[in-house]
Amino acid sequence: MREDLRPYWLKRAYLRYRRWYVDYFLRPECASLGDHATFMKPRYTIISGPNIHIGDCFTAVAEPMHRVEIGVWGRETGAGTVRIGHGVLMSPGSRISASDEITIGDGVMMANGTYITDSDWHTVYDRTRRADEATPVRIGRNVWLGDHATVLKGVTIGENSVVAARAVVARDVPANVIVAGNPATVVKELDPDREMITRLDYFKDPAGLERFFDEVDREVLSQNSFWRWVWSVVYPRSRRG
Repeated sequence: MREDLRPYWLKRAYLRYRRWYVDYFLRPECASLGDHATFMKPRYTIISGPNIHIGDCFTAVAEPMHRVEIGVWGRETGAGTVRIGHGVLMSPGSRISASDEITIGDGVMMANGTYITDSDWHTVYDRTRRADEATPVRIGRNVWLGDHATVLKGVTIGENSVVAARAVVARDVPANVIVAGNPATVVKELDPDREMITRLDYFKDPAGLERFFDEVDREVLSQNSFWRWVWSVVYPRSRRG
């Protein structure tokens, strides 16, 4: 990770701008958005459609070429729902596309390129319409979806389970297992009695966590020069010095 050359006051100004952007552009797109949300590079997060509920301490890490997308395209106006629990992480390129209902439990982690959908979006023989049956997706508490994992329609994943990188989940996954492959199958069972530290533990005091990082920034960035930072932006090779 490169050294942050911004002075403390400049980073604080950027974080205030980021909060303003989220409140002005993204929060109105949600039916509800909880407290202590973090949207890194928020202009590359796309939220569209009705009935999108996001819990507290949500984190979205978006990049220009790898946007975070949450969308509901219901069968009729106002239909369809996405419910995202507390402490959920969406990494660059992760997408949620709902036709009827997708529920994401507390503490779920989605790695880069994860895709979750509850529909094929058209049938095999009539590609102008969706299947009549709703096939909701439910992902349990503290599930970890690996890099470019895909979760398909009608799937339920039990709590604490892990979906390996590039796996395609086409049928239900029990709790406390690791699945891999296409289609995904169980390759390992987890010990349900072993203590597990989760994202919810990390966010047990979100206000205190924010104060901690602010104190770190104040200490680490307080000596940075504004003009040194400007020079590093204008002439990136100067960072080598």
